Amino acid sequence: MSVLVYTESDSGKFKKSAFEAASYAKEVAAMLGVAVTAVSINGGDSSELGTYGVDKVLEVKNDDLTNFNAKAYADILKQAAQKEGAKVVVVSSTADSKFLAPLLAVHLDAGYASNVVALPESASPFVVKRTAFTNKAFSMTEMSTDVKVIGLSNNAFGLKENSGDAAAEVFEPVLSQDDFSTQITAVDRASDKVSIADAEIVVSGGRGLKGPEHWGMIEELADVLGAATACSKPVSDMGWRPHGEHVGQTGKPVASNLYIAIGVSGAIQHLAGINASKVKVVINNDPEAPFFKAADYGIVGDAFDVVPKLIEKLKEFKSNNA
Repeated sequence: MSVLVYTESDSGKFKKSAFEAASYAKEVAAMLGVAVTAVSINGGDSSELGTYGVDKVLEVKNDDLTNFNAKAYADILKQAAQKEGAKVVVVSSTADSKFLAPLLAVHLDAGYASNVVALPESASPFVVKRTAFTNKAFSMTEMSTDVKVIGLSNNAFGLKENSGDAAAEVFEPVLSQDDFSTQITAVDRASDKVSIADAEIVVSGGRGLKGPEHWGMIEELADVLGAATACSKPVSDMGWRPHGEHVGQTGKPVASNLYIAIGVSGAIQHLAGINASKVKVVINNDPEAPFFKAADYGIVGDAFDVVPKLIEKLKEFKSNNA
């Protein structure tokens, strides 16, 4: 018996979300009195997972699985769960895992709770806390199925180190041609930037920047903070920024520790997508902008005056505290 955790990786390196999922799985396993088994598909150094409480890693090495394939990955996790007798499977809330989790739940005849933000309230009955209504409320959900799939919200639990070693075991699941009925033919990567999904800090810009030629200060602020850059939907629609940077209800969801919105009015769809961020800061010259009602901190002022001064002060602070 064990708690199974899917540890996502990219280009042979585990994602931050993998370590967070492992940390969460360790705490759930302690509640149930079982071990933690991770599944790594063409992943990184398995010993890294031991730092976050994993006892055993099932390593899958297969060149056909270099790119994410929801059907094949779900089949692998199903076979791993059956092998380990896992009654709880933990995945993250990345875009890939959100495709994967429902398929896995069907395979295992399991209940699937998405957007989980805390450890189970109790093991029997098994009750988890989830966000609802685009992060405006919480739902206490009882899972009565024999097997349970938990989708952990990004940055909801954090990374918790546990001393220990993870034993690596080669795992060779049986895959069929049907698992590869859908193929990824190309992947475009922005490898030189912090990804929005993994970023602790996100700096976002809106129409208030007046044009793509002013995006340099957004990138400079992000560089100083070690942050990812993002934008509102109108900005990506107008072609100022790539659609991969569009955050909001119809774009990428953001659950960063700090979200800075510059020249973003705060349409309801945008706020719904970034509501899970812990601290929200808005810089806007319109004091009636809806974002101010949702923000933790706000600056009413011209972004072209405020942001350069903010960058200057941050650089000065970093220089004095290097």
